[in-house]
Amino acid sequence: MSNRLTNLLIPLIAIVLGLLVGAIIMLASGYSVTEGYSALWNGVFGETYYMGETIRQVTPYILSGLAVAFAFRTGLFNIGVEGQMLVGWVAAVWIGTTVHAPMYIHLPLALITAAAAGALWGFIPGFLKARFYVHEVIVTIMMNYIALHVTNYLISNVLTDNKDKTDKIDATASLRSGFFEQITDFSRMHNGIFVAIIAAVVMWIIIQKTSKGFELRAVGMNQQASHYAGMNVRRNIIYAMLISGAFAGLAGAMEGLGTFEYASIKGSFTGVGFDGIAVALLGGNTAVGVVLAALLLGGLKVGALNMPLESGVPTEVVDIVIAIIILFVASSYIIRLVIQQMKKKGGK
Repeated sequence: MSNRLTNLLIPLIAIVLGLLVGAIIMLASGYSVTEGYSALWNGVFGETYYMGETIRQVTPYILSGLAVAFAFRTGLFNIGVEGQMLVGWVAAVWIGTTVHAPMYIHLPLALITAAAAGALWGFIPGFLKARFYVHEVIVTIMMNYIALHVTNYLISNVLTDNKDKTDKIDATASLRSGFFEQITDFSRMHNGIFVAIIAAVVMWIIIQKTSKGFELRAVGMNQQASHYAGMNVRRNIIYAMLISGAFAGLAGAMEGLGTFEYASIKGSFTGVGFDGIAVALLGGNTAVGVVLAALLLGGLKVGALNMPLESGVPTEVVDIVIAIIILFVASSYIIRLVIQQMKKKGGK
């Protein structure tokens, strides 16, 4: 069995095991497994509205997953996607509410500003890592809290006059689509899905088809060897965090320009940035894998909302399923070992 096939089987096996554990929990709690998973399925595919909401949920998941995956591929662990997403969200709404221009200028400007804000927030831990060898995990975690409180301050004191919510963005900066609203029974699905898919293609091109991508991957695999090969390790670390932060900033723009069309004071994190870690891990840190993993997790999150309504199964069961899936993917060496043992037995 080839390594590529094994790498494909690991997340599939993890998904099956996660669903099995969820079934066991439902049985132990006195719920019907058939009704529970049927309600989950109907919550994703039962109505066009649910399908639209699933794609809407998947959109920021793709971008936050790309942000984490890109950093992973370059040897960095970006835990700060949540904070980078928040600053991108507020930056996009700032442009959306204060700049008045035709859509072909206004919307791209808002997206670029969001990406730039996220990149700036990613630059700080990247610079500290490259210049002073400060571990990026510690810095990015702390930057999340700074981003939360800074964006709250900007919303109440800069973007508004001591209000907890900004004005709605101009229509020329909105990602909302009348076409999608019509075909999905007025769900919040928006054109941001195209931005997310383009971003996935961009990541694939950068990583697989450019010399800079080769350098970034080389630095991620072995910094010392890359240095001796003549590569600028420090510069590449900063580049990696800039690009990762830009993806995260775009994830925030999807919320600010598409789902909500405003920014508001937040008492806690949205969770989208942290879910991006699960998406990247499940997707094997590849662009295609991230898209597929985002579809799975987005579907589970939206479908779970229908479970209490149709079957009485609490939504926490799906959270457990997701956690088990990630657990098995994280401990993939166990699944890999089982596959290797089965391969040996089959060869005898």
